[in-house]
Amino acid sequence: MPFMADLQRERRFMRGLNRTLKRVKSIASDSANLICDDIQEAVDQHRDRTAMTFEGRTVSYAELDAIANRFAHWGKGINLRRGQTVALFMPNRLEYFAVWYGLSKIGVVTALINNQLSGLALAHCLNISQAACVIVDAETSPVFEAAKPLLEKPLPQWILGPAHGEQRDLVQALKSCSQLPPDKAVREDIRAHDTALLIFTSGTTGLPKAARITHVRAQLYMRGFAGATGAKSTDRIYIALPLYHATGGLCALGAALLNGGSVFLRRRFSATHFWGEAIDEGCTMFVYIGELCRYLVNQPPSDAETGHKIRLAFGNGLRPDIWPVMKQRFRIPEILEFYGSTEGNVSMFNFDGREGAIGRAPKWLRKRFNVRLVQFDVESESVVRAANGLCIEAGAGQIGECIGQIGGDARSEYTGYVSKTESDKKVLRDVFEKGDAWFATGDLMKTDADGYFYFVDRIGDTFRWKGENVSTNEVSERLLGCPGVKEANVYGVTVEGAEGRAGMAGLVVGPEFDIQAFGEEVARELPPYAQPLFVRILPELETTGTFKTRKMDLIADGYDPGKIKGPLYFRDAKKGYVKVTKGVFEKLSTGMMKL
Repeated sequence: MPFMADLQRERRFMRGLNRTLKRVKSIASDSANLICDDIQEAVDQHRDRTAMTFEGRTVSYAELDAIANRFAHWGKGINLRRGQTVALFMPNRLEYFAVWYGLSKIGVVTALINNQLSGLALAHCLNISQAACVIVDAETSPVFEAAKPLLEKPLPQWILGPAHGEQRDLVQALKSCSQLPPDKAVREDIRAHDTALLIFTSGTTGLPKAARITHVRAQLYMRGFAGATGAKSTDRIYIALPLYHATGGLCALGAALLNGGSVFLRRRFSATHFWGEAIDEGCTMFVYIGELCRYLVNQPPSDAETGHKIRLAFGNGLRPDIWPVMKQRFRIPEILEFYGSTEGNVSMFNFDGREGAIGRAPKWLRKRFNVRLVQFDVESESVVRAANGLCIEAGAGQIGECIGQIGGDARSEYTGYVSKTESDKKVLRDVFEKGDAWFATGDLMKTDADGYFYFVDRIGDTFRWKGENVSTNEVSERLLGCPGVKEANVYGVTVEGAEGRAGMAGLVVGPEFDIQAFGEEVARELPPYAQPLFVRILPELETTGTFKTRKMDLIADGYDPGKIKGPLYFRDAKKGYVKVTKGVFEKLSTGMMKL
């Protein structure tokens, strides 16, 4: 019966919401209780329980805390002061979490640097972090060495591994450091509104920005997911996401460690080893982001994929077409999709598992949520304002930008970036009344009558063509249903003399892919304005460390065969997709060929 199903859905939603709110309600900006105090409380309660396993080594809560304490005393020993920053530039490893947990005990900020970065992007992150020193290991040290000439000032390098030249031996230094917690007096004047971490944006559209993670925000992440997931002390969470990112490094760790559970940590994600390890390690949950789940779906079927004990997968960015496959093929009872941004104040959970939804804010709880959608003009890339200068709220089914009201409480405060200029760019003012302020997420969404939110696209990714808005995300989803298409990255390119941007698709394909059959499928499945005008075949999609696809280089290449090595096609109105030759390119770029 529909009524009973609706009632059951509402109960499930409220259970999840209440669990989450219960864990975060005591968080306060002016509190002396910091994120390290939350973790210490869990350590004291679960000292002898297994905390973490990495590459064959398992440590208890007490042992993990002892490692963290050594880092705290090392920091004191080299005269790091409260508020100073240490850059952590390492891949996932057992000590990673212990570094920043330990340093937070003495009031030192840790900048979590993406270990996939190199050169200018790496130097940029180190420079804006204003770090006093950097911690590296044998894998990242050569990359740091190569970027040293680009640094604004010399940066002492401490290495967890054999030291050479000017490098300082952190392994040796830690041996003489105490395993006991540092005196709490060292952080007595620090409050939860102070900075605990710097986490950097993915840099998909330029150089990364440093988001300021206060103790409040770290607590919201860790405590929030400890509640939202319903994790227990018997749960073991598989983490293959990078710990420099909030989803793996705060949300997933919080779900496990603040509940007395344990973590199986992997250096990096491997689709081929995933299910076997999940079984061997007795994992009951795993955390996902971006395309990780698609990589699993693209693997050939195996017995291991249903022989596990996974009861919950949680994360964000799960595509709607993959959702049912994950549940049915892999027999995962529950998926918890959420939405949030590292630097923002908007967070939502899809507690009751509506497929494709990223979260929910029911009408009857509207006042409890600070999230709204406002009408947005894709062409001018700005919110739509009425004659009175205020924004117009988007109705059900209408696409708008997601915004979060900035308030004084822990859940609605906005800390932004290290750069005040960058922070201010993300604030919308005079939205629904004069003087109010809202965080602009930069994400386009739509809602339905039940209050579910659905992701549409990033602003800047959606473009105008033939007078219509084209969502790159929606077109990508359709293209992935075409035979032979393994991965798709859709974007808009400028064509001389044409208004708007023409759609282009970068595809990774299998041997069964046929461009003509693809063209026929595209014509059937997509309206004319959304059909990619150009297609290029790629050996692989370039992604960030958190599996977000990069577009800037592809956009820069455009449809110029002189810049593109692989197969390149143009959609001819009569012939379908044809190869872009030098002659075709010249006709297009001079306006001789009609689009």
